[in-house]
Amino acid sequence: MKRVPPFLLPLLWLSLWASPLLGQEQPTRQPADSAAIIPADSVLPGQKEPFTDAQRLEGFNQRYLKRAVLPSALLIGAGIYTIQGRGFFSSQDLFDYRSRTFPNFSTNADDFAMLAPLVGLYGINIISSQNRHELGRQTLLLVSSGVLTTALVWPTKAITNIDRPNGKPHAFPSGHTAYAFTIATFMDKEFRHKSPWISVASYSIAGATGVLRVLNNAHWMSDVLAGAGAGILSVNTVYWLHAKLKPRDKGLNTTMLPLMLPNGQLAGLQLYVRF
Repeated sequence: MKRVPPFLLPLLWLSLWASPLLGQEQPTRQPADSAAIIPADSVLPGQKEPFTDAQRLEGFNQRYLKRAVLPSALLIGAGIYTIQGRGFFSSQDLFDYRSRTFPNFSTNADDFAMLAPLVGLYGINIISSQNRHELGRQTLLLVSSGVLTTALVWPTKAITNIDRPNGKPHAFPSGHTAYAFTIATFMDKEFRHKSPWISVASYSIAGATGVLRVLNNAHWMSDVLAGAGAGILSVNTVYWLHAKLKPRDKGLNTTMLPLMLPNGQLAGLQLYVRF
């Protein structure tokens, strides 16, 4: 039996935790306008009509490579290339420019800006009936993406052990930027079919978060680039796994139940899987 990669353990744990909500085989109430539910990854920016099921599945892996793996690899690669004194225009060059131009810049707006699109997420759900997923599934996908982002970012911070411009440890990659792009990419996946401006606004806020991290002297340019790549990769990977494991909202029917001993004590949990 193959061992599960350590970075997938948080995501697997979360999927088991949520399985009673999403995986049990039980009657479900269909929305009044079931045609308004847009299948995940069924449209591209600016596309008027969703893909058919055949088109969606045929091009799914190619879109994952083009829209997740490739841009993430470019951003993370650029981050590694520009670490401090490396590259044509390095993080050190940008730090020197920032020190000359904005020597006293300081704000805590970056702590809040990355969360701003979440207001739009729940606001759109309130006023709209044409969403990719219902609110519970959206929340699970967003939390799963955040868990995977955490699994990518924080071990990397410990391994690289690069100091920030302000002298504090654990610079690479930027956690604020990674989470900002996680939320922005999630908004793009869920609502791009409604308006491309939702995606533009979300990514603009995520980019502004990264810029503020540099201006605040909290991160190098390389940290921000790599963090953006990690966030984009995490969300797309979660959606890719979701579509692979639960096509058309089907898949393995699972149930988690407590395991009780004859004396009434709780011994653990038991997992039932129906194939």
